[in-house]
Amino acid sequence: MTASRDQLPKGIPAPATRALAAAGLTELNQLANAPVAGLNKLHGMGPKALRPFQEALEAAGLTLRF
Repeated sequence: MTASRDQLPKGIPAPATRALAAAGLTELNQLANAPVAGLNKLHGMGPKALRPFQEALEAAGLTLRF
C-alpha cells in the first residue's frame, strides 16, 4: 500500500504544521518540490520534524529536494 501524496503525515508538531500552511504547503506532494534548506528556515521545521515528512514522501515514491 502506498501513502497518499495529498495528506501530510499525522502527528506533526503544531508549529511545523502552521508554518507549512503559512508557506502554502498543505499537501505532501508539494514538499517534494520544496528545498530542504527552505523548509529548515520555517519555525518548528528542524531535522526532527522533517523526518516524518521524509518517511511519508518515501512511502509515496517521492523524496525531499536537497
